[in-house]
Amino acid sequence: MVEMTDFTFWITIAIFAATILAVVTSIIDSSVAAVLGVLAMVWMGTMTEQEAFNAVDWNVMAILVSIWIIAGYLGKTGIPEWLSIKALVVSGGHGGLLVMILSMLAGIISLVVDNVVVILMMAPVAIPIVRHLNMPLAPVILMIGFSSNFMGTALLLGDLPPQMLHSVSGIEFMEFIWQDGRPSSFPILMITFVITLGVMYLFGFRTPAGAPGKSAGTKANGNAPVDTPFEANIPDKLFATIVVTGFFATIIAMALREHLGFPLGFIALTGAMLLIMVVEGMGHRLKKPEFEEILQELDWRAIFFYIGLFALVGGFEKTHLLQDLANYLAPLFQDNLIAGASLLYWLTVPIVGVVEHDAYILTFLYMIRDLGEQGVQAWPLYWMLVWSGTLGSNLTIAGAPALYVALNIVEREDRRKVPIKEFLKWSITFTIAASFVCFVLGMLIWVLPFAGQ
Repeated sequence: MVEMTDFTFWITIAIFAATILAVVTSIIDSSVAAVLGVLAMVWMGTMTEQEAFNAVDWNVMAILVSIWIIAGYLGKTGIPEWLSIKALVVSGGHGGLLVMILSMLAGIISLVVDNVVVILMMAPVAIPIVRHLNMPLAPVILMIGFSSNFMGTALLLGDLPPQMLHSVSGIEFMEFIWQDGRPSSFPILMITFVITLGVMYLFGFRTPAGAPGKSAGTKANGNAPVDTPFEANIPDKLFATIVVTGFFATIIAMALREHLGFPLGFIALTGAMLLIMVVEGMGHRLKKPEFEEILQELDWRAIFFYIGLFALVGGFEKTHLLQDLANYLAPLFQDNLIAGASLLYWLTVPIVGVVEHDAYILTFLYMIRDLGEQGVQAWPLYWMLVWSGTLGSNLTIAGAPALYVALNIVEREDRRKVPIKEFLKWSITFTIAASFVCFVLGMLIWVLPFAGQ
């Protein structure tokens, strides 16, 4: 184990700060910045290469890659297209209702699929429908991006923050639904999501664009079935059935992890490998993508970024600054949990709007763990951190890579730059509405009951 001198202490702080700055400002690619930061810490003596390797939670990495592989197959089944066309039919051609239904679908899928993958699945099939209804593209795709980023923290599988929470605290799958005799992440975020969509509908989607006075895409009487040139079908139902069965079997097995006795990453990897074996073994009977195509669609940059992030925070933790910060803040949280949780929540929301939220959340998860070891009620703080860290990241593209992907799709399709004023019109409204509702629910359900203990 490397002993930290005064020189390595300060150089570690400098490397960590420079790396986070590079990630925030996008001076260089985030994954490159994270890996370079880890290499610099090793070369400058912060930690050995073995310590850097061990700082990475490879269980989380296995979850990410495995779920991405399964989601890659799911995206090729035709189910996202089928759902989107059904959404058009259910909406009756009313553009505002269609946006809400697509947003709800994106949020629900992101419960178990990475948010970037959800956007890449949903946006391409939403675009022709939006064009058909003569609606502006930017608000629709941005709403899909906001929604997928929003609900990723509701369960263990949808995004990195809940997986990091699992890594730091040991929380299990079912505890994201019910924990310590009270509702936790899934019910609270689902209620918040529904209310937020209602606010967004009233804010900008009551009157469909391009069709003043009646719903875009409907027939003249407003009650007839929507006139759509799209056909809702799934090209290979056998392939779709195999993928969906494997998908839900893997999720159920992960939910039963405590009874199975295996790490979540091992269970997810087993599910992905079994699905690959079945699909490849029946290749001549299925209309399926090549396995190489699935691998090519994995976000390898994100994988290297997350690996580097874990190692980088592991090196920074050796400075004990997080523990010192926890020692400094402990009296505040012990004396007034309500004030402490409120401060943590409302400082986090704007910060993660300009700072990559995964790095911020992981750093503060370790701080809260140290606070818990000093007798502070940790779980109200854990939840308020991951909720505010996720919801606040919808403020700008700097906070959440998913929004960068959504914005790129809009600008490529519209062949124009989306003005920052137009982006912020939607992002600020969505973020404020979601953050306020979640804060009220979080305080009532998690903070106030523990405040007097």
